Amino acid sequence: MNLNQVQEGKEYIIERIETEDEELNSFLFSLGCYSGEPITVVSRRRGGCTVSIKDARYNIDQQLAQAIIVF
Repeated sequence: MNLNQVQEGKEYIIERIETEDEELNSFLFSLGCYSGEPITVVSRRRGGCTVSIKDARYNIDQQLAQAIIVF
């Protein structure tokens, strides 16, 4: 399931990132968003959500949230 489908406030583990864009992969990796890392959706808003990764919070859009696959 992707981040658009998860419950707010519950911690999930990133399984993989589904994108062909190497620049986007590098950007996410620099944020600490890669396979095996915990991630939590803190809140949802129109057009995206706020996530917590490694004690930091980031706003991401729906398209990016759809590319982050968790379990």
